[in-house]
Amino acid sequence: MTAKNKAIFLDRDGVLNEEIGTYVWETEKFIICPGVPESLVRLKAAGYYLIVVTNQAGIAKKLYTAAAVRACHAKLQAACADAIDALYFSDAHPSVSESILRKPDSGMLEKAVARFNLDVAQCWIVGDRLRDMEAGAAVGVCGILVGEEEAGFAPHVADLRAATEIILGQ
Repeated sequence: MTAKNKAIFLDRDGVLNEEIGTYVWETEKFIICPGVPESLVRLKAAGYYLIVVTNQAGIAKKLYTAAAVRACHAKLQAACADAIDALYFSDAHPSVSESILRKPDSGMLEKAVARFNLDVAQCWIVGDRLRDMEAGAAVGVCGILVGEEEAGFAPHVADLRAATEIILGQ
């Protein structure tokens, strides 16, 4: 029996890059949040797989393409020493198409659990919306809510740096 692995599931907009109030697909508007590169390097050094799970409804709405999402991901990888192991995105929106990949459903997380042989008890999801926490809970992953959404969810911290401190137990 092979040992199970651990991972951090990361929402993108509002966690890894700045939330701008609309869809972020142009690389020049894709601004990485302060502390993200350092946090990802620390989590990686602690043995976690780093997996981005992001809803990208703008694809379904024909505002941008999957290639634009991948270009933003490439910019993120370049800034973070290629620390991210996988990028999953849902290109669906209920106004256009349904998908079990779209958070709060857990399809993206389930794919990663199978692919990386993950022990969900050793995994975390860091997101800025309750739907991120719901997706994690659906597969048994503990969540940390970051940012400004006041939802009565705990733990609730300012940013990925603070979430990293909780995850690493410091």
